Amino acid sequence: MVGLVAAGAVGVPIAAAHGPVPDAPPDIVTLLLGWDVEPLVALPLLAAAIVWWRMLARVDRLHPEHPVSGVQRWSFLLGIGTIAVALLSGVARYDTTLFSLHMVQHLLLTLVAPLFLAFGAPVTQLLRASSPRTRQNILVPILHSRIMRVIGHPIVAWILFTAVMWGTHFSPIFNESLENRLVHDLEHGLYMFAGVLFWWPVVGLDPAPRRMNHPARIAYVFLQMPQNSFLAVAILFAESPLYAHYLTLGSPYGITPLDDQRLAAGLMWFFGDLVFLVATLGVLAAWMRHEIRSTEAAERRADRELTDRRAREAALQDRRIADPVDQG
Repeated sequence: MVGLVAAGAVGVPIAAAHGPVPDAPPDIVTLLLGWDVEPLVALPLLAAAIVWWRMLARVDRLHPEHPVSGVQRWSFLLGIGTIAVALLSGVARYDTTLFSLHMVQHLLLTLVAPLFLAFGAPVTQLLRASSPRTRQNILVPILHSRIMRVIGHPIVAWILFTAVMWGTHFSPIFNESLENRLVHDLEHGLYMFAGVLFWWPVVGLDPAPRRMNHPARIAYVFLQMPQNSFLAVAILFAESPLYAHYLTLGSPYGITPLDDQRLAAGLMWFFGDLVFLVATLGVLAAWMRHEIRSTEAAERRADRELTDRRAREAALQDRRIADPVDQG
């Protein structure tokens, strides 16, 4: 990595970027409206949205007494929309030009989109929409397979998420992704994969090989905050640009590669920690609601048991009054 940075600094030729450098600097209009609809990305996302909607319609037909909730229905679509923003909007137009916007892209793919997808409970909806034969012969064996037990384990998911974040930012992979479109796409897929695995046990709506209780979920999410902060700080206080690619571009919009890198680190630090903090508070709130519901359910059971016991005692007393001979 140091060699690549030094090569870029002294002007040694490096492979051209796989994406063009836009002439105009990014602004709010460009970022929101400057969409570039690439068929290889847009069509799979559109297909996923259509399949999801049709699958939920089938779930509602098969289970009219328990239809899909609005939160689950729209949350998954918001996840797909977030992926589209990351990969097709004006953010993607500048991802190989500005590290800061590249960071926004990665935050959307790791912290936002997977969380929305998890709240849709896609595994649960697929199980509910499938036929009993498909469910028992295909889906359940996959969920209970050894590989799912391994990658679905919360400790494995936590370590994998951390390793992906550190490994991509402090290895040649990141710079290569800026030069090679295939590597870039694979990197995005890796971020999505790690993000989905990480948030799966946190949300806890889908069946999982190992389910965590609420205190474990709080620790699981909260412990991601310091590692996110440490990674951001490592990037923030780097003495030189970490990626030779950005050095070769100079300062296309008046911001130096080092300042852009520091801005990217600041975004990672602030928004990453914010997401983990909000998620921790969300799990805490869910725990409190769970305890309230459990207490109320226990009180209802106790009330029913007390009512039943009093009814039995009253019936016994009535029998004794009706047949006083039995009392002797």
